[in-house]
Amino acid sequence: MSFNTFGHMFRFTSFGESHGAAIGCVVDGCPPRIALTEADIQSHLDKRRPGQSRFTTQRQEPDTVKIMSGVFTGDDGIQVTTGTPIMLMIENVDQRSKDYSEIKDKYRPGHAGYTYDAKYGVHDYRGGGRASARETAARVAAGAVARKIVPGLIVRAALIQMGPHKIDRTRWDWNEVDKNPFFCPDAKQAKFFEEYLDGVRKSGSSVGAVIEVVAEGVPAGLGAPVYAKLDGDLAGALMGINAVKGVEIGDGFATAAMSGEENADEMRKDSKLGNAGKPVFLSNHAGGILGGISSGQPVVARFAVKPTSSILNPRKTVDRYGNDTEVSTKGRHDPCVGIRAVPIGEAMVACVLADHYLMHRGQMGEGTAWPFKPRA
Repeated sequence: MSFNTFGHMFRFTSFGESHGAAIGCVVDGCPPRIALTEADIQSHLDKRRPGQSRFTTQRQEPDTVKIMSGVFTGDDGIQVTTGTPIMLMIENVDQRSKDYSEIKDKYRPGHAGYTYDAKYGVHDYRGGGRASARETAARVAAGAVARKIVPGLIVRAALIQMGPHKIDRTRWDWNEVDKNPFFCPDAKQAKFFEEYLDGVRKSGSSVGAVIEVVAEGVPAGLGAPVYAKLDGDLAGALMGINAVKGVEIGDGFATAAMSGEENADEMRKDSKLGNAGKPVFLSNHAGGILGGISSGQPVVARFAVKPTSSILNPRKTVDRYGNDTEVSTKGRHDPCVGIRAVPIGEAMVACVLADHYLMHRGQMGEGTAWPFKPRA
C-alpha cells in the first residue's frame, strides 16, 4: 500500500523528495536487447529541467541522470537493456530549504501540505516533499524508456492555453514547440505569452495552463472494453500529475454539445497497397480510442494544470496548531507550472502506451492484426 508504483507489465516505482539527496525511479518490465543510453533519457529531462528561462522556477538543477542497473554493453559497444530492473537516479544539487523556514508551520492554500499532513502526520514544508513537482523528473526518465518499447511510436505535447488565452489552431506548427520557452505550437501566441506571463510573475501571482498530448503510431487494438480501457488509464495517468485538475480525450467535454452526426468518426475503406480491409477515418473526435480500445488513429488527450499554489501575494490560511494566519511564499517558484508539464504529459502517455502494448502482446501474441484470421 505504498502507492509509489505505476503500471502493470511496464511499471516504474519512483523515489525521493524535493529537498532530499536524490530522486529517481526503478523501471521494471522493459524487454531485453533494447538500445538505451543515458543520452536517450537526458534529452527528455532537459525539456523538463528548471531554470531554463525567466518563466520557470530559477532552481538550478542539471537533472543529470545515471543508469545504475539493467543495462549491458556487449562486444559491439552497444549498450542494451537486459530485461532486469533499470534504476535511474538524479541527484538534487540546488535545494534551499531555508526559503521555507518562515512558513514551515503554515499550510499553503491550494497546496498539498494540509492533506499530506492529515494523512501521514508529517509536514514536509521543504517544497512539498513527495508531493512536489520535483518528483516528476522520475516520470520523465521512465517515459524515455517507455518510448523505445512501442515500434514507431511518436509522442508529442504542446501548451495550447495559458490562463484564459488560447492558441490559434490554424497556426499550429510542431516545429515551433522547441523554439519558444512555452512549448507552444503557435509562434504568434508564444510572443504574447512572454508579456502576459511577465506581468503575472511581477504581480506575485500565478496562472494555469492546458496541455495537449498527441501520440502517433499507436497500433489498433490496445486496451480493453471494461476495466482496462486505454482512455481510462490515460486519464488516470494524466490526472496523477501534480496540479492537474481536468483531463479529456479527443474532443472531450465539447462532445456534449455535438449531435450524433457531428461526433461520429465516419469510415471509408483504405485503398492503399497492403491496407486492404482496414478503415480510413474521416475525423478523430474520439481521440483515437473507441470503447476503451485504440483505433489506430492518433491518440489525443488534453489536461488542465491549475495555477501554482506557491505565490508571493498573501493568502488567508491556518497553521498546524489551528491558528488563523496569512501566508506568502517567497523563493523560487513557477509562475505557470503548466509549462514544464509538457514533457511530463508526454512521459505519462508513453508509459501507458508501453504498458498496454506489452499487455496486448501478452494476451494476443505478437502478430495480431485486423482483420483477424481463424487459427488452425
